[in-house]
Amino acid sequence: MIPFKDDNPTTIFPFVTIGLIAVNTIVFILQTFSPSDPRQIVLAYGAIPNYLLRFETVQPIHPALTVFTSMFMHGGFLHLAGNMLYLWIFGNNIEDKLGHIRYIMFYILGGIVAAYSHAITEPSSMLPMIGASGAVSGILGAYLLLFPHARVYTLIFFGFFVRVVRLPAIFIIGFWIVIQFINGIISKGLANHGGVAWFAHIGGFAFGILMIKIFLGFKRR
Repeated sequence: MIPFKDDNPTTIFPFVTIGLIAVNTIVFILQTFSPSDPRQIVLAYGAIPNYLLRFETVQPIHPALTVFTSMFMHGGFLHLAGNMLYLWIFGNNIEDKLGHIRYIMFYILGGIVAAYSHAITEPSSMLPMIGASGAVSGILGAYLLLFPHARVYTLIFFGFFVRVVRLPAIFIIGFWIVIQFINGIISKGLANHGGVAWFAHIGGFAFGILMIKIFLGFKRR
């Protein structure tokens, strides 16, 4: 099941959403073609939970700054493509609601909350976290609250056959967050596990649901 667009119109051009996609893509290209070892780049600028909580400066920059650098780094093309696809589908409507400035503030704050949500659940982890997933999760939470019945065009695969169906956002995003919770719970039973920072997604999503109305209130004032 792969969503690829919604039928939720907007009134402003999504400069910030397109800009975020462009910056993430440029950073990924620089990561990929850098003469430095990509693993060393991730270790240097990824958000490492243990350092985030202890404020231990071992990396080239202060650990608090890695929350921002890690937000624009990705571990592979599919990682980047998945995050940017969801940002493109759902981000423009949140930008439309908040306006450009509040939208970028909302996005960045969602990423910060997501990073620390993961760090708190993995306080001793030395594995760097990278990706826009946490910030994008905040966008998904906001979209679910504001547009639960908006229709999302989705590819459904039946073996070799593919069909496009229009599903309500509450189904698409609801299914997504349930998967995050299930995998997050399962991951807690695994020692020294790597891979996906499930609780970053959950934390970012919770931020989106809880804070979108507050940000909208700021806009009205």
